[in-house]
Amino acid sequence: MTPAALAPARLRILTERQDEALIPFTFEAAAESPLAIACAPLAGPRAEAWLAGAIGESAETRGAAWAHGEHYALVAVVVDEAGGDIEAAATCAYERLLVAVRPSAHPYLLRIWNYFAAINRGDGDDERYRRFCVGRAGAVDGMFNDPPPAATAIGTVGEPGRLQVVALCSRAPALALENPRQTPAWRYPREHGRVSPGFSRGAVLDADTATPRLLASGTASIVGHVSQHLGDFAEQLRESLRNLEALMAEAAVKTGRTFRPEGCEALRIYLRHDADLAAAQSVMAGSGIPTERISYLRGDVCRRELDVELEGVFAAS
Repeated sequence: MTPAALAPARLRILTERQDEALIPFTFEAAAESPLAIACAPLAGPRAEAWLAGAIGESAETRGAAWAHGEHYALVAVVVDEAGGDIEAAATCAYERLLVAVRPSAHPYLLRIWNYFAAINRGDGDDERYRRFCVGRAGAVDGMFNDPPPAATAIGTVGEPGRLQVVALCSRAPALALENPRQTPAWRYPREHGRVSPGFSRGAVLDADTATPRLLASGTASIVGHVSQHLGDFAEQLRESLRNLEALMAEAAVKTGRTFRPEGCEALRIYLRHDADLAAAQSVMAGSGIPTERISYLRGDVCRRELDVELEGVFAAS
């Protein structure tokens, strides 16, 4: 069956505000909404609208947001850190997430975003990111890890105060992907922490429709499980793009469809240092990804030695 004969796409992403979006992301450094990403926008679009058809039910409070459509649902939770205890906050947030998702009509977690301040504070196993991974692992169920969803974890500026978790859920599972250039994160060796990070490198949604979409997890300058090009920002970004290309190639193998940089609907690039913006824009100018779909945000990578991470959505052709 040709792509044109398949069902229409169930999800699409625009880099602008849309009131009818299932997930109306905004990028605002000091915002309180569960859907406002507290990473200061440096350049490019300041919003993403994840559109999934008519919304049957939605609500938002200071500490949570949810919305249900036919095929997809949103669940977002914000948990205050008590005394900077990110491990306990992660356990609480993921317990709340699974309680909301598993009994619902959209029990499958496809894509998760995690944001919290001071992500690299602490040494060794006391680093806040590693403690977050321990807290998350203590709350999730077997279904979460079989396989884990695509995900991103980014550090925001300021002092510890809250953990923000945003999840895209669905009626049916996605096709989880790993990057052949990288060790699966959930198989990292002990040197990366007591508990391995719980995420897949990407996921393909709607493989049975005319336009499948690849959701790329947070992607950085890592080959195998080893960070590359320390101290060289531009080469870190180029390595991240090579990993993204490898993931698109893997999605093509798994689905029989083609994913290209020009098919990008939205890309976020998180920069540890504002001063690297010009270098990032120079590298991205030759990437083939449409410049008007790239949001540059101030955010800390979960590996303290790395300075850039990217994530994005790519529609098949």
